[in-house]
Amino acid sequence: MTDLIELLREGLPEEAVLTDPDVTGAYANDMASFCEAGAPAVVVLPRTVEEVQHVCRTATALRVPIVPQGARTGLSGAANASDGCVVLSLVKMDRILEINPVDRIAVVEPGVINATLSRAVMEQGLYYPPDPSSWEQCTIGGNIGTASGGLCCVKYGVTAEYVLGLDVVLADGRLLKTGRRTAKGVAGYDLTRLFVGSEGSLGIVVRAVLALKPAPLEQLVLAAEFPSTAAACDAICRIMERGHAPSLLELMDRTSVRAVNAMGNMGLPESTEALLMAAFDTPDPAPDLAAVAELCTAAGATEVVPAEDAAESDMLLQARRMTLPALEAVKGVTMIDDVCVPRSRLAEMIDGTAAIATKYGLTIGVVAHAGDGNTHPTVCFDPADPDESRRARESFDAIMALGLELGGTITGEHGVGVLKREWLARELGPVGVEMQRGIKQVFDPLGLLNPGKLF
Repeated sequence: MTDLIELLREGLPEEAVLTDPDVTGAYANDMASFCEAGAPAVVVLPRTVEEVQHVCRTATALRVPIVPQGARTGLSGAANASDGCVVLSLVKMDRILEINPVDRIAVVEPGVINATLSRAVMEQGLYYPPDPSSWEQCTIGGNIGTASGGLCCVKYGVTAEYVLGLDVVLADGRLLKTGRRTAKGVAGYDLTRLFVGSEGSLGIVVRAVLALKPAPLEQLVLAAEFPSTAAACDAICRIMERGHAPSLLELMDRTSVRAVNAMGNMGLPESTEALLMAAFDTPDPAPDLAAVAELCTAAGATEVVPAEDAAESDMLLQARRMTLPALEAVKGVTMIDDVCVPRSRLAEMIDGTAAIATKYGLTIGVVAHAGDGNTHPTVCFDPADPDESRRARESFDAIMALGLELGGTITGEHGVGVLKREWLARELGPVGVEMQRGIKQVFDPLGLLNPGKLF
């Protein structure tokens, strides 16, 4: 331990090496429940690429595991420490290095906050679309590590579609550059995409080239109430089948609506079984909203209310973003799933989750990025009640099993981490796991990068 600390300090400022257990303990885990976490030997907060390289060389020389971290807003335990590891926190590498309106790219360090980048590029008439619900806290490096999504994915896509190139420090300290700054490029294997979603298990992202889009117009939102989730999901299928391109298509079930009202007095309709929000950011959204309103009515909506202006739209979106803290307030702790299914099976997924909630005697609220079939069943439970905690974990597993049965995937945007290791193996199958472990071996032959995650 003494050798590790002394060697780290040779290439890092004194304040960048944290050893006080009361301090390092705060870096032990992210926001996921039911995920084991160890006690780090040391936490380092580098500010430069060279300092990251020094950390990796030192850890490799001493065969010490490295756990990379961003803001620790993750929900799968991917940032959890292991006993005796070096926690490599990248939050101090928080510079926006370049915004290029001609090439429509931004070059950033991993610790840049998502919302900070979004606002900075917006000032130049540009747009960085990925917007996780934690966008005010989460970092770009963390978004890349877990391949984050967000509310706008139905039209604009997820993080992986905006990462053009990366600078990555490998476990042995070498610097690897992947990808490009150009709009097109197909030279060699696409290593950039390989790192997106790898949860820090292949290398440490220290710089990213991100694609930008022209800033969209302000979107207008429509809210539709439905007497059943089946009717709401029917409307979703009709909207997508007719070729509409909403900038947002979100669904809240009855439990989520009531939780949000209880927390924020948002005035959402508590009589609804499902509340659908659709938005368009076209120059004239009125025709699109009118067409979607007709489709919702035809599917059985009891009321359809378009927002009159951007302020009303923002209020509705604020209600949607409040869902997680509102559901946390129900019992104090939640387990948040992110099973993604084909849009055509969305109703079966949501109704099946409701049946699971009844079976296990739990409150489970569901919100969904309905346009891409990504559901977020949120299990509310009291961690001080052993039986309720057991039922919460079992219900979580039942929800993932349901997603796979419906042709879906165990994670649409939160990643695997510790929480879903067993389920990743079930989804990939033995050959898939063998190939992925082979890739891990190439990049991290000693198995020092984020051990215990994914596999």
